[in-house]
Amino acid sequence: MTERLANRTTRAPEAKLKRVLSNWDTLAIGVGAMVGFGWVVLTGGWIEGAGTFGAAAAMLAGGVIMAVVGLTYAELVAAMPFAGGEHNYLLRSMGARWSFIGSWAITGGYITIVAFEAVALPRTALYLFPELNKVRLWEVAGAEVYLSWALVGVIAAVVITAINILGVKIAGTVQLFVILFLFAVGALLLFGSTTGGSTENMEPFFNNGLAGFFAVLVIVPFMFVGFDVIPQSAEEVNIPAKKVGKLVVISVLIAAVWYVAVILTTSSAMPASELAATELATADAMGALFNSDLMAKVLIAGGIAGILTSWNSLLMGASRLLYAMAKSGMLPAWFGKLHPKFRTPVNALLFIGGLSVLAPFFGTAMLGWLVDSGSPSIVIAYLLVGIAFVILRRKEPKMDRPLRVGGKGNGGIWIGGASVLLCAGLLSLYIPGMPASIGGAPWTLFGLWWVLGAIFLFRIPAGIKGGPNAEDELHARLAARRR
Repeated sequence: MTERLANRTTRAPEAKLKRVLSNWDTLAIGVGAMVGFGWVVLTGGWIEGAGTFGAAAAMLAGGVIMAVVGLTYAELVAAMPFAGGEHNYLLRSMGARWSFIGSWAITGGYITIVAFEAVALPRTALYLFPELNKVRLWEVAGAEVYLSWALVGVIAAVVITAINILGVKIAGTVQLFVILFLFAVGALLLFGSTTGGSTENMEPFFNNGLAGFFAVLVIVPFMFVGFDVIPQSAEEVNIPAKKVGKLVVISVLIAAVWYVAVILTTSSAMPASELAATELATADAMGALFNSDLMAKVLIAGGIAGILTSWNSLLMGASRLLYAMAKSGMLPAWFGKLHPKFRTPVNALLFIGGLSVLAPFFGTAMLGWLVDSGSPSIVIAYLLVGIAFVILRRKEPKMDRPLRVGGKGNGGIWIGGASVLLCAGLLSLYIPGMPASIGGAPWTLFGLWWVLGAIFLFRIPAGIKGGPNAEDELHARLAARRR
């Protein structure tokens, strides 16, 4: 590992990221990425579709799945604390092309969520400012798009992108303060539920059997994606590698508790039929619990905080992946440029920021499409990381692992195998004909992303099978091709 890190440093001494993130910064980045805005918009649908306990059980099961996946990430990031996360694990274990596939998959998932937040923010602002819709532009899938509405998302995209360009420490500090505010709002929701909620409102506890359960479970990758942002920024974390791995798992557990608590508290406020009819179910539940429109707006402020934390984290993660792929020669070198002063991947940030600027102009119809189109790509990446974990355990048993999950025996292999099986099962839920399959528009977006990826994939030299020197071999072969 030391030799590989030295190779990186020798190759590009001018292109070093700043190692400035603390424990709390890192944890806030991981948790903030997962606890976005979906819990404000989607909770009512979860409760109606699966019942209170059915929805909570699905989220708990999803948390267990993601925790198992998180364990594989924890060991791998401690062993390879480099920017790009999955990119490095797959390159070493399976070779360049599989590394690109996994990196492209998770990058696509990240970008869909960044775009989701750019649309969710103006939708939330409309709840606070009903007169926001001015200057009608057009209609997309039945949703009208207004210029003033879209500009809210555009301005936020510019600001968040600028914060990330100015430095990862600034982005991490902003993240920490916003996540603390979000948890304060969550504490108010919990207090309101214990003092003003009703168990009668929580009925039916289960609804639609396994179909309802799976309909919620299929959303899990989208709701939990983000713990893996911690590995993406591993070169910028100023704490021991072993602790970085532990923070990955801790962040997943915190998010799981959050989602289960939101479901239980929201369902206690109003009957499921009423929650499903509201646009922002958790906000209306907060208002009902305190019998106050002001408290509903406080909850919406918490939702906005969630939008900003998720947006900030996933913009950070996606840009580091594009940067890592560019440094390995898988993407154009333009994406690998660091800002000369702030040492952030400025071009990658500008590219993703540009996509988020465009997203609001497609209207609220994009929200559901983005959730569904990004989730399969996310699960594909998690599946490949589980396979990489097992391969490295078998091929390189003596690899330096500061954090070894499952001990030195076969416990780690079992954890990796469980991660692979769970992700494969989760991936099968998206297939047409399954109870929770996704629609045509999301599959179209999914397909377009992978068609674009195929253009770059087949430019990568075949035959690089992985191993400690896979990155050096990739660079050598790409350099020979250029000559």
